[in-house]
Amino acid sequence: MDSTGTSRADVSIRAQVVARVMRGGVVESVHHGHVVALGGDGAPVAALGDPAAVVFARSSLKPLQAVAMLRSGLDLDGPLLALACASHNGEQRHLDGVRSILAGAGLAESSLRNTADLPIGEAAGATWRAAGWAPAAAAQNCSGKHAAMLATCVAAGWDTATYLDPGHPLQQAIRATLAALTGDDPDPATTDGCGAPLFSCTVAGLARAFAAVATAPDGTPEHRVAEAMNRHPEYVGGAGRDVTALMAGVPGLVAKDGAEGVYAAALSDGRAVALKVLDGSQRPRPVVMAAALRRLGLDAAVLDDVGTLPVLGHGLPVGAVEATPLADVS
Repeated sequence: MDSTGTSRADVSIRAQVVARVMRGGVVESVHHGHVVALGGDGAPVAALGDPAAVVFARSSLKPLQAVAMLRSGLDLDGPLLALACASHNGEQRHLDGVRSILAGAGLAESSLRNTADLPIGEAAGATWRAAGWAPAAAAQNCSGKHAAMLATCVAAGWDTATYLDPGHPLQQAIRATLAALTGDDPDPATTDGCGAPLFSCTVAGLARAFAAVATAPDGTPEHRVAEAMNRHPEYVGGAGRDVTALMAGVPGLVAKDGAEGVYAAALSDGRAVALKVLDGSQRPRPVVMAAALRRLGLDAAVLDDVGTLPVLGHGLPVGAVEATPLADVS
């Protein structure tokens, strides 16, 4: 509880409008949430809502989970390490990568304990459905993370059958790493959509953690994650994904989207952004992220691409989703 008697876990407290949906010059809808932008020294320079709001950062935590896995003995780099951080489209390269991680650990797809699903990529999903294939664990967007979790268990000598148990050594290592990188208490905790334990953090803590990853010295687990993601963004998302476009368009940027309107990104000089869209909508997420990165002084053509979302009327633009300017933090 804070000084007002409200729960720190109530993300709706002190939320502000982070984006407006404009149609024909009229505000048709609004999205509330929390956004924080950190300067290179780690101090907040701009924000909306409450940077101390406690959130479940969902798949935006994957790069941090990957750091914990490397610290625990996982031996991956390049595309396969990027895939361990991914919410992938389910494209063939993603499926092949998941199988490669598992094979390297002497495991089969049957060892995966994540929720079976269809690929989330539009083209990959259409191909899967046209073939009449059933939902599969390998096709689910978190399968790279789960394959890496299993490979970590093999490397560390831990049980693979129970790797999703919150008390498992792997999950305890992840918990400790998240606490260290975010500076936050990982509780409350729950279960993510894929079946893995899900720990909480503040919006500001998420930004701090991404800054720590993006600025880490060569050879550290954090730097290995940052390098893999930025060099191989197509493995983190895939075709048509804004997170892939952002990292491809900004050298050194580490970015990860998450379910329920979460997004985090950091530059190699320590500037960082984290945001949570309160209604869970993905619609304004890239627009708000692009605006926040511009607020930090980033000038890149890709921000126009991912930060422009027209509102259509009969197939033609009649408005746009517009981000609310961030307020200075004194």
